[in-house]
Amino acid sequence: MVFLTVVMRAVRTAFRQFLKVAIAASIVLLAACNNVAPLVGNPARGPGTAEGEQHDVPYTANDAFLLTQDVLRGEGILFEVKTGTDLVTLWKDADVGPGVLGSLVGRHPEYRYEIEVVPQSATSSRIVVNVRTEDIAEADIPKYEAGPRLNLFGKIDELAAKFPPSGGTPKEGGVNYALLPDEDLKGLAKRATGNEDNWRQIAQDNGLKSPTDGGNLPSIWIRNTLLSAPAKGFPGDN
Repeated sequence: MVFLTVVMRAVRTAFRQFLKVAIAASIVLLAACNNVAPLVGNPARGPGTAEGEQHDVPYTANDAFLLTQDVLRGEGILFEVKTGTDLVTLWKDADVGPGVLGSLVGRHPEYRYEIEVVPQSATSSRIVVNVRTEDIAEADIPKYEAGPRLNLFGKIDELAAKFPPSGGTPKEGGVNYALLPDEDLKGLAKRATGNEDNWRQIAQDNGLKSPTDGGNLPSIWIRNTLLSAPAKGFPGDN
């Protein structure tokens, strides 16, 4: 009787081990049978990324970057600015279902955009958009590229046609100022014109949107009609 109990215990233990191995093998086989194409990769961006879409625009990198942000905001797409010409959108769920393996591990397909504006000349730039994907088959990746998904480049062109960018900092009819450390457009407006409310006109003339947007520019142009007499501060060359 004791011998039979020992044998049965050994059989149950062996069965449990076999069951674990069988489950693991089933997961591997299901993944292989799911026929999910491998994700394409852009060597510069890593695996799971479609080849970058590009769009050249006749605007400075700063203007092109601001236009891109405005379009993303208009589409309700949240993003994080990484540098003065580089941003990443937040992950968004894809509208395709997970594969068999993804269902087993509880993962859902998702994607995001990685956008960079590259200067081509003093007055032109290139907008590069990569789409990074997770658990999306290669055949489905083109559906999530910014062009067909958002008409991103077309909307950037439409916005620029409606609200033409300033084209950078002008050199005539005003004075170029460098921002002081920790100074924003309101502080510059107060220093140079005597009225911090003039920051809005200064921002518009330089293609900026908020008082803190000028930090990445080498200089800020202020039209002569706004300047105090005599002009204050430390202007650059006219």
